[in-house]
Amino acid sequence: MKRIVLSCLVGICVFCGHAGLRADAVPVPDLVNQLSDHFENLARKVGPAVVSIEAVKSARGSDNGKRPVEESGSGVLVKITGHTGYLVITNNHVITQARPEQITIHLADGRLFRPSRVLTDPETDIALLVLDRGTNLPTALLGNSDTARVGRMVLAIGSPFGLSQTVTKGIISARDRGQVSLGSTIRIKDFLQTDAAINPGSSGGPLIDMRGEVIGINTAIASHNGSNSGVAFSIPINLVKRVMVQMLREGTVSRGYLGMQLAQTFEPAEAMKLGMDRLTGALVERIYPETPAASAGLKVNDVILQIESVAVRNENHLINLISTLPVGQRVRLQVWRDRSVVALEAVVGDWGKAQSRFREP
Repeated sequence: MKRIVLSCLVGICVFCGHAGLRADAVPVPDLVNQLSDHFENLARKVGPAVVSIEAVKSARGSDNGKRPVEESGSGVLVKITGHTGYLVITNNHVITQARPEQITIHLADGRLFRPSRVLTDPETDIALLVLDRGTNLPTALLGNSDTARVGRMVLAIGSPFGLSQTVTKGIISARDRGQVSLGSTIRIKDFLQTDAAINPGSSGGPLIDMRGEVIGINTAIASHNGSNSGVAFSIPINLVKRVMVQMLREGTVSRGYLGMQLAQTFEPAEAMKLGMDRLTGALVERIYPETPAASAGLKVNDVILQIESVAVRNENHLINLISTLPVGQRVRLQVWRDRSVVALEAVVGDWGKAQSRFREP
C-alpha cells in the first residue's frame, strides 16, 4: 500500500501553521477560527438529539439453533407537528427483525428508552421509533434536502464502532445517487453522497447542514473493506419526511407502479444503436401482462424519456418518480421507439397489491 504524504502547496498552511517558521509566528486567520467556532456550535446544538441504538435480533446460527444477534446504529430525535410524543428516525436495517422490547435507545445524557411502536419502510430503509414517554427531550430540526448543493459543507453525527457522539465533517459530493446496490429490499434510492467520514454504527445518524438542520439520514458507505473510504450515502430528508407522514397516518407507505422491468444499466453504445444522440431515460426490458404498463402499450426496448413534464435521468429516477404518484392517476409518457418520440398514457397502479407478482414497478 502506498503511503500518501500530505503537504502544504503554498508557503503558509493556515491549519498547521508550518512554513519553515515557528507556529507562533504565523497568525491563524479569523475565518478559520470562525469556522471552527461554528462547527463547535453546530455539534453542541444537534449532538444531544443524536442517539445510539442497540437492537437484539434473532438469527440462525451454524448449529441450526436460534441465537441472539446485536445490531448497533444511530438515530436522531425529532418532534413532528400534529404528533404527540417524540420520534427517533433511523435506518430499517438497524432494527429490522427486532421487537420494540428488544430495542434500546441511548441518549447523549445517559437516559435510556424503549420504543412503544416501530414503523418501518424497507424499500427506503427508513424506520421510526415512537416514544410515548419522556419530557424535555432534545430534538433536531428537519431541513430541506433540495437546498443541499454539491460542494456545501456538512457534518455527520453518529456512533461509529460504538463511539457515540462522533462528529465528522465533509461536503456534499453529489446528489441523486441511485445506481447503488444496497440489498434486495431497498428499492427507492435517491441518495446524497458525502465524503464526511461514516463508518459501521453511523447508520441512522443525521447529516446536517451549516444551519444545524438535518438534511439526510446516513445509511451506507461504498467500501472494499467495510470502513470509510470517503464515499458515503444519505437518504434525503425530504424523502424521509414524505415516508414519515404516511407511516404515522396510515401505518404503511403506498406507492404507485406501472409493471415493467427496467435495465439496470443503459450503455452509451446501446443508446446509439437505438438512434439516440444522448444517454438519458430508462430502457424497458420486460412488460408484465395485465399491468398498467401493458395497458398503456409500452413495449420491450422502449426508452421512457419523460413523465408529464419531468425528464427521466435513468431507471432509478423513473422508479422513484412512479412510486411517488397516487394510485389511479393518469400520466403522460414520452417514449423513444423506432428512432422517434411516441406519446402514451398510463394509469398508475397500486404497488402494495402487485408486489407479490414482481419486484420492479
